[in-house]
Amino acid sequence: MAASHHISVDAYKALAEQSDRGHNRWHEGIPPLAEVEPGDTVSIETLDAIDGQLTPNSDHADVGKVDLSLVHPLTGPVAIKGAEPGDLLEVKILEIEADPWENWGFTAEVPGFGYLRDLFPDPYLVHWHLVDDYYAESPQIPGVRIPYSPFPGIMGLAPSAELRASTTAREQDLIDRGGMCLPPDPAGAIPGGAIASEGLRTIPPRETGGNIDIKQLTPGSSLFLPVHTPGGLFSTGDVHYAQGDCEACGTAIEMRSVVHLRFKIHKGLAESRNIRFPQLSHSDYFTGTEMAVPRRFYATTGMPLHPDGRNESEDLSLAARNALISMIDHLETRGYDRQQGYAICSVAVDLKVSQVVDAPNFIVSAMLPLDIFV
Repeated sequence: MAASHHISVDAYKALAEQSDRGHNRWHEGIPPLAEVEPGDTVSIETLDAIDGQLTPNSDHADVGKVDLSLVHPLTGPVAIKGAEPGDLLEVKILEIEADPWENWGFTAEVPGFGYLRDLFPDPYLVHWHLVDDYYAESPQIPGVRIPYSPFPGIMGLAPSAELRASTTAREQDLIDRGGMCLPPDPAGAIPGGAIASEGLRTIPPRETGGNIDIKQLTPGSSLFLPVHTPGGLFSTGDVHYAQGDCEACGTAIEMRSVVHLRFKIHKGLAESRNIRFPQLSHSDYFTGTEMAVPRRFYATTGMPLHPDGRNESEDLSLAARNALISMIDHLETRGYDRQQGYAICSVAVDLKVSQVVDAPNFIVSAMLPLDIFV
């Protein structure tokens, strides 16, 4: 008979004060908090993405003091009995509770972080009042209500020692070639010791999941993760009240939460089907139809053209950047300043790849759902 498990954290303490409840690095050597049977229900309390460094009393200046070495505090890991390398672990999301402690969330524009970090060097903070499972509203962005569409930004498994080593090597190679990536760093790492110097940072998603930030993973969805180490060693955190399909400024509507899950093992399926990366499914609209479709929208587009007219061939990143900048320009015509517009893009605007065949100018569209305006 299936059992129920509850894994708690102290919502008012940083992870360093309760390091037996979780971790902020990925490593196969972190011992599990619990072992569960497939089919059991597991309720997991989570901290917010920046480990409580901002509170309902914080202001813009406090955002500039955020220590990014402390992201993301994850609750776990949880071992699933019978999960073995080569299996595919199905994580069924049953329910997500929005900050049952204070009904508060935030969106932060942290200097040096986010997709348009070169254009937005100043710290900025939006406080959100979470009206249960209905909508979020903010005095910093008047006239906007963001419907409840919750999901865990991070759901992932531990790497194997081999995968961790190869990941470290490939990411260092990326850094050496001028790419953007954070190598293992013991500063702020939980747990400490060897794991602190070897553990993978939680910022990028990888083969085992992690910081995937896929807004369609709302309750009712299933996430499928390839297993690389015995027990799988599942952890979660960085839960969002809502997010645009881009999380442009680097944060969504961030919140503490309780996530209710159920696990199922598909024996040998990752190996037999060569499933390398996470997959997901949902049998109905992942959120209210007016937002999932959306019903009413305004869209801007971007192409791979620099401001001076220089053309890049088939560059989706540049096209996305131009679509977002144009959307922020548009939001200014609606009475919002540029930092407000950047935040609105992060929590509500969806980037869509409109076409990838008409070289050199691929198109990305930024879709603004008009039903957020009240």
